[in-house]
Amino acid sequence: MSTALVPGTFDPITNGHMDVIARAAQLFDQVIVAVAASQKKRPLFTLEERVALAQKATADMPNVTVEGFDDLLTTFARRKGANVVVKGLRAITDFEYEFQMTAMNYQMDTSIETLFVMSPPEYMYLSSSIVRELAALHADYDRFVPACVKEALEARFPVEDS
Repeated sequence: MSTALVPGTFDPITNGHMDVIARAAQLFDQVIVAVAASQKKRPLFTLEERVALAQKATADMPNVTVEGFDDLLTTFARRKGANVVVKGLRAITDFEYEFQMTAMNYQMDTSIETLFVMSPPEYMYLSSSIVRELAALHADYDRFVPACVKEALEARFPVEDS
């Protein structure tokens, strides 16, 4: 059985993330969405909230599970029996960062491969930080996130009566 990880902070999970997860689910027997604690990024949602949102968003994908982790990705991968990490690439700026992370992961564990999938044009510039900013400014962001994320963002950024 092949097991792959799709890691990220997912603060919050976007339709771009969902595209990567769905594509990984077509390639591997089991996909674990690995939600990183990433406290240094000061996430808007807690780890538990991000895991719950990812679980709701992927509920219709039978070979996908979601778990939080707070250690090295390679340590988590070994613990879960995963030997592939699937990452989405958007713009060229992603490549440099992901290349650096992949090189470090390879130094930590040469048995774990990284597979990159290119984002389709509609998600090329989509990021969680852009979604958070749109939500905070009460702009239209429906097409960028699953419905459960829109609900969570509306609760986090309520429209104030003037």
